[in-house]
Amino acid sequence: MDYKVSSLAERPDRLPAVLGMTDTWPEFVTQDLMGNAHYGRIPTELPEYALFAEDEDGQVVAHAYSVPFALDVAGRRSLPARGWDQVLAWAFADLRRGTRPDTVSAVSVTLAPHAQGRGLSAVMLSAMRDTARARGFREVVAPVRPNAKHREPRTPIAQYARRVRPDGLPEDPWLRVHARAGATIDSVAPASMTVTGSLEEWRRWTGLPFDTAGDVEVPGALVPVRCEPEHGYAVYVEPNVWMRHPL
Repeated sequence: MDYKVSSLAERPDRLPAVLGMTDTWPEFVTQDLMGNAHYGRIPTELPEYALFAEDEDGQVVAHAYSVPFALDVAGRRSLPARGWDQVLAWAFADLRRGTRPDTVSAVSVTLAPHAQGRGLSAVMLSAMRDTARARGFREVVAPVRPNAKHREPRTPIAQYARRVRPDGLPEDPWLRVHARAGATIDSVAPASMTVTGSLEEWRRWTGLPFDTAGDVEVPGALVPVRCEPEHGYAVYVEPNVWMRHPL
């Protein structure tokens, strides 16, 4: 199937369709405070970095967000341990201050449920790279959320990320898509996203009891969620894998 990829800067009329597209993100992932503060700003404040794909019927079936930011400045220069959260904070702080960006970071590639398994994620990643290149950037970085890691949440992310197949490509499917596009692993972001909530919130988000102290394995989570019933809260600290795409 052929897909038409556009940016919201080119097609602002498609914003409602992009925002209304159904996705498969676990509910708890959408509760990250940094994401809630900044993610939704990308389509309106950085529309040239908000890409979307339409199928032959004109239905929005995918979107891909990225953000420009300054990496080669004092206090930064290396990809942050707080990955996704930190790069969003840097990008919008730079935008507010008028700081000239030198790097683009991928933020998300999201597919509609019925459009998965068709190679569309690679199409969107390629379009993201093309957008950065056309704007004069020489590198795209990505705090990658390995999409099969949830199957073994107790495996250390550094160990998981380095697994390769006999052909030398990463074992994880989403890491493999990035590698095929020319990316290499830079480092692990051990605290890329942090979701905190009351036990009642976690019960609502997951349908689990959250009544026992310790690590709770949650469907869709890359690592266990730490439950503290005595104190009334639980915390999820998600690791990602930083990958670099030279352009």
